[in-house]
Formats: sequence, structure tokens, C-alpha cells
Amino acid sequence: MISNTIQFVHNNKIFKIKNPDPNKTILDFIRNDLKKTGTKEGCAEGGCGACTVVLGELKEKKIIYKSINSCISFLPIIDQKQLILIENLSVQKNKLHPIQNAMVKFHGSQCGFCTPGFVMSMFAMYKNFSNFNDETINETLSGNLCRCTGYRPIIDAAKSLNSKNHDDHFKKNEKKIVNLLKQIKERDIEISYKDRKYFAPKSLSNLKKIIKENHNTKFLNGGTDLSLEVTKERGDIKKIISLNSVKELKFVKITKNFIEVGSGVSLYEFQNLIKSYYSDFYNILKRYGSVQIRNVGTLGGNIVTASPIGDSLPLLLSLDSKIKIQTLKKIITIPLNEFFLSYRKTKLKKREFLYSIKIPINKQNHFKAYKISRRFDDDISSVCASFNFLIKKNVIVKANIAYGGMSEIPKRAYTIEKALINSTFSEETFFKAKNLIDKDFSPIDDMRASKNYRVDVAKNLIMKFFYEVSNKKNLRVNS
Repeated sequence: MISNTIQFVHNNKIFKIKNPDPNKTILDFIRNDLKKTGTKEGCAEGGCGACTVVLGELKEKKIIYKSINSCISFLPIIDQKQLILIENLSVQKNKLHPIQNAMVKFHGSQCGFCTPGFVMSMFAMYKNFSNFNDETINETLSGNLCRCTGYRPIIDAAKSLNSKNHDDHFKKNEKKIVNLLKQIKERDIEISYKDRKYFAPKSLSNLKKIIKENHNTKFLNGGTDLSLEVTKERGDIKKIISLNSVKELKFVKITKNFIEVGSGVSLYEFQNLIKSYYSDFYNILKRYGSVQIRNVGTLGGNIVTASPIGDSLPLLLSLDSKIKIQTLKKIITIPLNEFFLSYRKTKLKKREFLYSIKIPINKQNHFKAYKISRRFDDDISSVCASFNFLIKKNVIVKANIAYGGMSEIPKRAYTIEKALINSTFSEETFFKAKNLIDKDFSPIDDMRASKNYRVDVAKNLIMKFFYEVSNKKNLRVNS
């Protein structure tokens, strides 16, 4: 079944929009069509959180609430979801939602521009967690900026929610919303708006058929990067093929030796999965953008974007990850370290897309990852480094080192690796190896860091890895 109409639940009823503009953001729809102006635009790139709204998704008869940046989310992605705005939190005149009450009580609002975004982020937290510790609160609010520097009262307001009863009107109406969402049937979406087209197939077979019949299309996975062509560059995307709804791309397979992750799995879901295997990977991902970004962005999208500062890429490289590429006829498996060709150029050919990522499980190895950025949360790396070593009887048997921010592509440090393999695991060995950094990398000066800074940091991180492993103790500022 194919439909040109998106359907979603809002304000306890089903909305239908026929052939919406696929380049229109959810934020523009909210402000210009719904005429709801509580949701704000601050940056148009998903960096400040003023545009935060919440989407409810039906999973196994239960609604999962996800905060997202509406400023960089195209309108068609809300199909089969519940759209919740700041205006929906209070349903009775002069009766605020518990989160709004907490913000009033603890003086959490100053100029007020960012406040709706904070409230909506806290709302998603309020609905998804039974209690709120410092880690949960800090992660929840990491994607919301207050330019009045008023974080303390906002955090106090969030902490106070632990004493509140969670039976709000959303809880009371949950069965009704579930029934409304169930009324929206599974179907492929094909939208035509002026000279723009948007496709959202539900199956892999239909996806391949669409790819075969349409030329010059752009794939939308999370869209946190693609959407900037519209919101920041004022561009016009003529044809979009969304991978968001393809069920075969949203899988996780775990065996004794590897984890395979479908390219449609969100970064937030992946971060909580990888925690049990590689804690540093989890810690890096918690600093990757914000919860709003990770709820939408995918591991597959991060790889295909091929940014030299994509934080997951050096980690995956050091872990000897492989990727599966889907062509129209078959699946091809290649090592990730062969995928990146030059700046944002990969081995993907036209009509090919990423199917999955395979990550080896090596419990006997020493895996460490470090992100260096000007701001701890929600910031782009100056340097990101990852180390994956196998050490036996104080001899380095395997040495994988990868960096982001040091080259036009995320890249392994092969010269240093070669010098370390079969060497004694000692301070002297690592001190000599770090001085080979110039053999592998020649970084540039840019707004985030100078070349010399990057080189010095990269050398220091090699020594940091040695000291952490030899001392069996993490040496982290924020630990």
C-alpha cells in the first residue's frame, strides 16, 4: 500500500497532511501552520535545543517518548508518531504540568527563550525514567543551552521531579493515544510536492525498487546532517529517500564474537547497547551531540557522512569493524578502514547504501577512547583518539590506533602501530612511538584547534593510554 498522506497524532486526534513539502521542517510546520509559537528557533542546526519537541512512538503496545530538534527534522518523519509541544503539557487553564510547576518554583526561567526547550527535554526524561539522578539529568539537558547561564535552578527543578507522582494527563490518556496510533496503518509513503519527491518505504525490497527507478536522490537516515543543506545552506533537495522506516535496517544481532548493528539503529539505542562491551565507546557517544541528536541520528548515518570529526569513526576503526554495503543485487562486506577515500568521499557508489556494521567483541583487549573538545558536552572534537591493544606477557601483540580530527578522513596510525607491535609494553616504547605521529598525520589549523595543538594532543593521548593501562586506572578529568 502506498500513500501520499502523512498521518500523526496531535492534541488527542489524528492529523492528515497530503503531499507536504518534504523540505519543510517540523519547526516551520509548528510555528507557521499550527500557529504554536512556544517552540523557538535558535540556531537551525540542532545545537541549542530551543526547538525541542517530543515524539511519541508506539513500540510493543507502549509509547516511547523521544526529544528531538524540530529545526533539523523534516516534516514527513512524524508519520505514525505523536507530536507533543510545550502547549500540550498543560490542558487546564491555570493548571500547569508538574515540570512547569517545578520550573516556576525553582525560578528556572530567565529570559524565557530557551525555557520551552528545557521543559520538553525534561518531559521526555519524566516519561522515560522512574527516577532522575545527576547522570540522567545532565545527559537530558546537555543539548539545551541557556544563554542567561541559569543552569543551577533548572537542574534543581529537574531533581525535584523525583518527589512527583508521574500520573499526568498523558498517562491517563495513554490507551487513547495508543489506539489512535494503531489506527494509522503501515504503508509506504510517496510524496510529490511541486518538483520535490519524498519516499519512505517500509521494506528493503521496496527500497531497492525505488532506488532503481529514481536517479539523483539523497538518502535520509537520521537527517541531522542532510537537513542542514536546507536550514543552513538554504538549499533545495529535490528527491529524498528515507531509510527511517525500513524495518530490516533496524536490527541488532549479538553473537559470541561480534555485534552487528543495522544502519537504521539510532545512536541513542546503540550507546546503551555498546556500554556492556566497550564502556569508553558509551562514554564518547554520550558526548556525541545531544539526546535530541542521538534519538534521531544513526550509527550508519555517522559512517556514511564520512566526516573527519565523526566521533564514532575512529572508535570503529580501532576495533577492526567491518561494514556491509547493500547494492541492488547483493551485500558486499568490506573492512571499515577501506571505506573512506578522501574528504567526505567513500566507496559507496550510486544506488548503494550501508546495510549494517559488524563490531568484533574482544574482551581480552585493552580498549580506550578519548575525545578532546573545547566544551565537554555537545561539542565537536578537536581530536578524537581510540586505542585497541592486545598485550601478552608484557609484549604488544596487537596495536590498533585511530584518530579523528587529524586528517581529511578518520584514519589509522599505521606507522605507529607497526613500531609498537612485538615491542615491550613500556613507557620507553610508547615515548618513542608517539614521536612518529608526523609520519601518519599532518593536521590543519582551523577554528577548533591549531595544527601544533592537535599534534601535541595526539602524542599525549598515546601516553595517556599507556599510563591508564599500566596503572589499571582511568585518568579522566570528568570521571
